[in-house]
Amino acid sequence: MISPPASVSLINGLKIVLIDLMLAGDNAVVIAMAVRALPPRQRRIATTCGAAAAVALRIVITIVAAKLLSVEFLKMLGGALVLWIGVKVLSDAHSTPDAAPTSGSLRQAIWMIVFADITMSIDNILAVAGAARGSTALIVFGLCVSIPFVVFASNLIAALMDRYSVIVYLGVAILGQVGAEMMLTDPFVARTLHPSQSSMWAAEGLAILGILGVGRFLGRRQARKAD
Repeated sequence: MISPPASVSLINGLKIVLIDLMLAGDNAVVIAMAVRALPPRQRRIATTCGAAAAVALRIVITIVAAKLLSVEFLKMLGGALVLWIGVKVLSDAHSTPDAAPTSGSLRQAIWMIVFADITMSIDNILAVAGAARGSTALIVFGLCVSIPFVVFASNLIAALMDRYSVIVYLGVAILGQVGAEMMLTDPFVARTLHPSQSSMWAAEGLAILGILGVGRFLGRRQARKAD
């Protein structure tokens, strides 16, 4: 097989980097929400390890991306996890901020980051695979370049959440929209229910309201127990 010219490889590599940067916004929000309860040092560990592990898995998955979108219930599970992260973060917002998280919390945050990132990136993986035009080297290059951006963005968002509580609610709303969209675009749901665009918007709105309601209820209950 004839290797493509260096200029073509460079252009394809830049395409992959741009795709990763444009599509990393939701992932950064999810990561920030997942690590918000951890202290700054453990946040950096969780985001770096989680993002690196997710990218490593994404490289493998991208190589066989053609079969990925046919896996039923995968996006449903990922969407449910994203919604659960939103509820958990909002309920934990009422807990004592200086409570020391256990090592289990760190491991849990890393696993949440890996699974949520992979399931959220299913559609994006095909875009990367298409831009790479079969080049594994370009896939590895583009995805690895995205790690520093996602880690920096997620740590910045988590720090802003500590300072401005309104950002927590904005992040929870984003998680509600993302989680509902993932579940409704799962192959099984799409084939069975054929949701229209208006029904998807309605479901996303209900998911946001549901997360806000359940999260605030659980948070207030935690606060009453702590008193």
